[in-house]
Amino acid sequence: MYEDLKQRFAACYGRQPHFVFTAPGRTELGGNHTDHQLGLVLAGAVSAEIAAAVAPNGRDEICLQSDGFPPCRIGLDDLAPREDERETTAALIRGVAAGFAALGHPVPGFDACVQSSVLPGSGLSSSAAFEVLLGTVLNQLTGCGLNALEIARIGQQAENRYFGKPCGLLDQTACAVGGIIAVDFADPERPLVEPVPFDFASAGYALCFVDSGASHADLTADYASIPQELAALCRALGQEHLRRIPEELFYTRIGEARAAAGDRAVLRAVHIYEENKRVRKQTAALKTGDFEAFLDLVGQSGRSSWMYLQNVLPAGSGARQALGFTLALTEHLLRGRGACRVHGGGFAGAVQAYVPLEGLEAFRRELERVLGSGCCHVLSIRSQGGVLEEVLV
Repeated sequence: MYEDLKQRFAACYGRQPHFVFTAPGRTELGGNHTDHQLGLVLAGAVSAEIAAAVAPNGRDEICLQSDGFPPCRIGLDDLAPREDERETTAALIRGVAAGFAALGHPVPGFDACVQSSVLPGSGLSSSAAFEVLLGTVLNQLTGCGLNALEIARIGQQAENRYFGKPCGLLDQTACAVGGIIAVDFADPERPLVEPVPFDFASAGYALCFVDSGASHADLTADYASIPQELAALCRALGQEHLRRIPEELFYTRIGEARAAAGDRAVLRAVHIYEENKRVRKQTAALKTGDFEAFLDLVGQSGRSSWMYLQNVLPAGSGARQALGFTLALTEHLLRGRGACRVHGGGFAGAVQAYVPLEGLEAFRRELERVLGSGCCHVLSIRSQGGVLEEVLV
């Protein structure tokens, strides 16, 4: 396996790799924007993955080569965050290395070649997959034996402190643990993670991601507005997160919340409360094999995200509404079967769809006729998180 990747390593570095590692992307199956409010999420690792061929180099640096990019070299003598590296691959490498060093594990230098099938901009968390991949590599090379959640936390800290994105722990947890998991973030430092085994194909459905063609560029303000508005609402009610405000208290003081934070913040809070309930029901539906109930909840989540959370149309989108168009087309082509919803952060990226297997090819063919070749990606749930795939020496 991974013969092309191993050959690329040999071509880049003039020697053979010692290991091959992989880490999966992740999908949010339920719980749209609930994690930053200490809520509930149903998530799964997916078959799209990022892989690395690796060998120690005996130097005090990490050298990483990805397809189509110049080599990225990180000296290990200084692992402090650098302002000029923010929002770069170098920041994530330095941040993950710093996380291991902070735990008292000297970080060895290594060379790596990386390839990825995690779709950029799809909401499948390519950055979290990369962080978990690096953490899995260093876990092996240092021999420190960290568990999946510990690797996930190192990835989150790298993304927060080094890359500059204030993400929660959801993406890294799903990528690191593997399979389908229900996560309760009531304690964000120690989230409760419960495996929820389920095979969508056995229920007669394919898990698809439909690329809207819309770019995430210049959408930082749209994403940031959701936690910012909810934070303002929570402060007005004397808490930092919505999870700490009982729903009955929220509705009792809803006029006060509206005056302090505005109508959209209140609508977004309504979505969060209802979405947490849906995650509980979705988890129960998968456990009992009631896939029709699960699909109904997926549809409810999608409608709530559009109507209340309002993360489908970017501010000032006007006539160009690629994600909304993709949702409408996907729903039409499902013809009353399956379900679809905005996936992940929203505003751009992909639509998640559950498509009956017998209609999959016609569904994909019609989507590609309208949106372009390669817009529909069929994925499956991957049972493993970050793993060492091959030992070559």
